Amino acid sequence: MKKSAISNFLRKLGLIYYADWIMFFAQKRKNKIINKEFLLQNPGIQLPPDYLIYESFQINYAKYFTDSRETAVWLNDHFKKYIELKSKRILDWGCGPGRVIRHLHSVINNNCEFFGTDYNKSAIEWCIENLKGINFNNNSLTAKLDYDDGFMDVVYGISVFTHLSEQLHFDWYNELYRILKPGGIMLVTTQGDNFKVKLTISELSKYNNGQLIIRGNVKEGHRTYSAFHPKEFMRKLFGNVEILEHVITNPENGKSWLPQDVWIIRKNIIET
Repeated sequence: MKKSAISNFLRKLGLIYYADWIMFFAQKRKNKIINKEFLLQNPGIQLPPDYLIYESFQINYAKYFTDSRETAVWLNDHFKKYIELKSKRILDWGCGPGRVIRHLHSVINNNCEFFGTDYNKSAIEWCIENLKGINFNNNSLTAKLDYDDGFMDVVYGISVFTHLSEQLHFDWYNELYRILKPGGIMLVTTQGDNFKVKLTISELSKYNNGQLIIRGNVKEGHRTYSAFHPKEFMRKLFGNVEILEHVITNPENGKSWLPQDVWIIRKNIIET
């Protein structure tokens, strides 16, 4: 049976959370030795609790730390093509336990201010306690952030829309647009065409017709709540702005990991 069919079957039975917890403990057990070695070799590195790591990545401490820094460098390379990263305010929307923003802070610096926000209260509490020099706050799933209009120069969300309903796509986009400064840029990643292999036949038919595919029956925002994004839907979502770039990266042979699409937009300087 195809994995997508199994996933949907487990959702209908209300068992997807239990399956996810089994995966969590399996990963934790599998990486127990190498994670212990990482801690011994890097006693000064602060890492969040295992489940917070699992929610945002995978329980491999070395990969969590080094891959996250590579992601920060990757973001910096994208940002600087479209905006001068000097004395700017930069927001990690859906920052989780600060996986990327902790490194972006040191990768960019240049008198920039860094912010992180997430609906996971435990993740934000850990960030506030352990990641200094970054401004964190806890939001709810409701699309409302405690920032003034036009406050941010750069906003990014790594695999956040991938865990939201269709209505919250529009609600959150409007809220992020509100806090983005005119001329500011936004970068988000989505599960695009690379993920068509994960869809059932009926889901694929809807996807090919430009419909957002949602796999719910779990708490919205959780890692098991999943959305798949056809290009037509994203262009509709970004209908009021300039799309600077849409990047599709081909999957690497032999790897199960599928690259998400990257969308970069710029807020209009003059509202139309």
